[in-house]
Amino acid sequence: MAATIDYYFFGISPFTYLGHKAICDVAAKHGAKLNFKPVGLMGLWEVSGAVPPGQRPPVRQRYRVLELKRAAEMRDLPINVAPAHFPVDITLADSCCIALTEKELDPTEYLGSVFKAVWVEDVNMSDKNEVASRLTAAGFNADEIIASAKSDEIAALRTAYTKEAIERDAVGVPAFVLNGEVFWGQDRIEYLDSALTSGRDPYTA
Repeated sequence: MAATIDYYFFGISPFTYLGHKAICDVAAKHGAKLNFKPVGLMGLWEVSGAVPPGQRPPVRQRYRVLELKRAAEMRDLPINVAPAHFPVDITLADSCCIALTEKELDPTEYLGSVFKAVWVEDVNMSDKNEVASRLTAAGFNADEIIASAKSDEIAALRTAYTKEAIERDAVGVPAFVLNGEVFWGQDRIEYLDSALTSGRDPYTA
């Protein structure tokens, strides 16, 4: 039976951007199914004790920039570590992912374009027109998906995914859950790859 990986993310997270292609590649390599589950990051941080970057001590803010540059180099990806539109409200763009998956449509390409828009192209992804253009470019009916994304049902699913991620000990994003074991961070994707390769039993704390 093919493995299933629950993929918890937040659309303006730079580390989600840096890990997106890698987790998609790992899933494809092992024939695993990715369940795309956007969350409210502030909800996770309230439990894990994290705060937004701007509220962190200067030493941690500086180190975050170093980590972004290192990860981008390792992943061979471009990155603007100080994008023009960050932070912004990413709710609509993330909710469109849920609307797509609820219609059994693959959001992989769309999500990749959203992440790149923020961290490479300096695009304001809180803008409905920008969201629509990326849906259209990925081959979807933008008006239909956006209308669905604004529904109470989709909002409830995003809330449920956030609660689910907290219950599964996701410290932040991106987080991946395989057989109940959580892997937090784009730099833990290789650990997940190893677990899939070995077929080992999940670790517990």
